[in-house]
Amino acid sequence: MVDVTVVGAGVFGLATAWACARRGASVRVVDRTGIAAGCSGGVVGMLSPHAPERWNAIKEFQFQSLIAAEGFWAEVSEVGGLSTGYGRVGRLQPIDTERALELALERSETSGEHWRGLAQWRVIDAIEAGDWCPASVTGKVIEDTLSARLHPRRACDALVAAIRARGGTVEIGDADTLEGQVIWATGVSGLLDLSDSFGRLVGSGVKGQAAVFGLDAGGAPITSAGDVLVVPHADGTVAVGSTSEREYNSADKTDRLLEDLIVRACEVFPLLAAAPVIERWAGLRPRAKSRAPMLGLHPLKEGQYIANGGFKIGFGMTPGVAEVMADLVLDGQDRIPERFRPEASL
Repeated sequence: MVDVTVVGAGVFGLATAWACARRGASVRVVDRTGIAAGCSGGVVGMLSPHAPERWNAIKEFQFQSLIAAEGFWAEVSEVGGLSTGYGRVGRLQPIDTERALELALERSETSGEHWRGLAQWRVIDAIEAGDWCPASVTGKVIEDTLSARLHPRRACDALVAAIRARGGTVEIGDADTLEGQVIWATGVSGLLDLSDSFGRLVGSGVKGQAAVFGLDAGGAPITSAGDVLVVPHADGTVAVGSTSEREYNSADKTDRLLEDLIVRACEVFPLLAAAPVIERWAGLRPRAKSRAPMLGLHPLKEGQYIANGGFKIGFGMTPGVAEVMADLVLDGQDRIPERFRPEASL
């Protein structure tokens, strides 16, 4: 017998299993397809906050997750012996209009209150940012010191190693039995099953496409310019992403939308133009109707739980999601924000 069975070996499932295992629970993870087989096996890995304004419980949850990320992923690496690629490298965003500059300066003021000195959101001259900085019409850029990067696939492999080091199991294939407390973290397929069962949209998959360049940018910051995200990784590559497609012909095939994104990325960062594209990736991200993670009691499986719907912010939310799910499943302590509950999407 095990204490906790997690169905789904994406980042939510693996991190929740790890949070339970580190508290002494015996855990089992099963996935019919493979480890990080869905969008958790992507290539971008940008962990960035919402703007520090109009503060609410959701932004506070995300902030706490991002602050906890360094310690969370460091422990995973230490126990399992594998690198996650985590680095709190910060982020640069160009400011291209005077109105955008006004907003950035206002947010710089509110960040002091909401981020409580644990991170900074400030406006600096683009020249201060060094060579790894997107062009800015105003000559100013936003620099935040909260953003980080993580290698998605390596992070999931590291979670598997840490779970196994704590005596847990991670298995590929269909589960014959589900023992103990059961958590469903099945991503897009789980959301589609819910939509079919309720006869209305509960969640779906949104396609994303991204590319990896063979360029070593060292510890350079993340940058985001419009819809172009550029994430330098610790392994000597740079990821560029990502599209957001509600309609598509093929979920896992790249197409002209990615090629257009690559062109725009090279315009933002001319250094990329001379680097080879070594991988192109496409996959579906689970988007609950509420756009927020879906956490808590499973709407259809009595006495069981769900952790789904990370969409674009899943990796950044992971430390917080894992801890509140472990609190609920192991201790019966419910700290899940109202907007994250399944009923918000039903």
